[in-house]
Amino acid sequence: MKTTLGILGCFVVGIAVGRWGALSDPVIIGHVSFAALCLLMLCVGIMVGSDKTMLRQIRSLPRLSLWLPVCTIGGALAGSVLAALLVHRLPTDGLAVGSGLGYYSLSSLLIGDLRGAELGTIALISNIMREVITLLFAPLLVRYCGAFAPIAAGGATTADTTLPVIMQYAGARWTTLSVFHGCVVDFSVPFLVTFFCTV
Repeated sequence: MKTTLGILGCFVVGIAVGRWGALSDPVIIGHVSFAALCLLMLCVGIMVGSDKTMLRQIRSLPRLSLWLPVCTIGGALAGSVLAALLVHRLPTDGLAVGSGLGYYSLSSLLIGDLRGAELGTIALISNIMREVITLLFAPLLVRYCGAFAPIAAGGATTADTTLPVIMQYAGARWTTLSVFHGCVVDFSVPFLVTFFCTV
């Protein structure tokens, strides 16, 4: 619970700093974000490398678990069509937004260029919410839905920003699956977004 509150607190402080105008230069923010991500991946790499039982844990993964990225993409697209219909938007709008899969920086730019600023903004908010929900609710997702739930919820972010909470609450044995899942989903985003924005 302390970790979740800490993450939420940092997010709120970030909003306050952004509103106040300090550190509002996107170039500086981009450099700081990249440095923080590199440090995060370094720490995760050290944790994985120091775990002597990791190879055994990888071998013990169910083979069906390697289909998780496909299930994540399929579920996200199906849910996006339903959400679009509920708010009286075109199914292709929902598919374009949903195919961002948590990769908000790339998908919102692509959608904004191909389908306009309104849908690009919706994609940005939707994908940021996906990441924040995964960070905040990972303990509940693991408890009530199993270890795969926060990985599927995290989408493209499971190889980087949501990986620490997945490791903490689902267990270190799912680290490799989480990184694999994030990389596959990440790689699919530009193709899916471009496809659904141009059909």
